[in-house]
Amino acid sequence: MNKYESVVIIDPSVEEEKVKDLSEKFTELINHDGKVEKVEELGKKKLAYEVRKNKEGYYVVINFEANPSLIAELERNYRIMDEVIKFITVKAE
Repeated sequence: MNKYESVVIIDPSVEEEKVKDLSEKFTELINHDGKVEKVEELGKKKLAYEVRKNKEGYYVVINFEANPSLIAELERNYRIMDEVIKFITVKAE
């Protein structure tokens, strides 16, 4: 298993309770085939540039261990969620 870091930016119009629910949903998805080490909810921050007409978003950083096959499924889930406006998953050193 490899170590990964996933940064997800969630639409700022989403309620904070829903942000927590989404974080838990991502954690469950990762724990199905990997192991979450740490989830950080950094709160609402200003974006460097507009994304889908939003100037800010909720940042969630997830550090985890997983097999490479899980990354494709995780990113597929990010893409189909309307609340997620931007994401990136990188392999941690």
